[in-house]
Amino acid sequence: MDNATERSDPHSRMPVIFAAHGAPVLFDDAVWMNELASWAKAMPRPKSVLMISAHWEKRPTTLGATKTVPLVYDFYGFPKKYYDTKYPSPGAPDLAARVRYLLGSSDIGWADDPERGLDHGAYVPLVAMYPEADVPVLQISMPALVPKELFDLGRALAPLRGEGVVIFGSGFLTHNMAYAFRPGIPSWAREFDEWVRDALSRFDVDALLDFQKRAPEAQTALPTWEHYAPVLVAAGAASSGTPRTTFPISGFWMEGAFTKRSVQFD
Repeated sequence: MDNATERSDPHSRMPVIFAAHGAPVLFDDAVWMNELASWAKAMPRPKSVLMISAHWEKRPTTLGATKTVPLVYDFYGFPKKYYDTKYPSPGAPDLAARVRYLLGSSDIGWADDPERGLDHGAYVPLVAMYPEADVPVLQISMPALVPKELFDLGRALAPLRGEGVVIFGSGFLTHNMAYAFRPGIPSWAREFDEWVRDALSRFDVDALLDFQKRAPEAQTALPTWEHYAPVLVAAGAASSGTPRTTFPISGFWMEGAFTKRSVQFD
């Protein structure tokens, strides 16, 4: 592969997406699984997927396995069946080489972790969207919870859109376990969800980066914000021009502790 060759084609770019991913119990939610499957069918089929999950933060940006390795079962106290899940997607060594080149060209440090498998933020939505596990997947880490740094990471990776790659952020736009299973959708969840929907629709990058100060109920919606962080990488990857933003999935989960809102940038 000639990394110096320009590959981007603005007329055939893949979408950039952010999906709310759910815990492994999402597998038992037929409605949500069908929503994710329908979304994947409505998009162009990717050559490969570059995954950025809320569950891997490591500096410098680290590339996971480029071969099929065991999954990372990074959750505790669940029934055994969830630890029996397999997702043997092909590795993506050519994509990894391209990612290294793009990061280096933007003076972004990188490292390799060749035995690191997909965590549940990565494989849970992929099981629903590409159940045959026949699309090559590469997961990379988020280097730090620094909004501008995450946005710049996405911007460095943007040329991949013209190469058949779906840049895929996976997290939650609200994430407060203290409210899980309480009856009723709390007002803070609706307010934050509506704010982020508006900011994404307008592609207001300044607001998205400064969400902790600008968004209503930000501290309640995101007591910690690693689940929000992947949407900033996705926004950076979509930032050449003003993208068309749609929301293929919306609604709430676990009585409103989490918004299911998922995002597609075209």
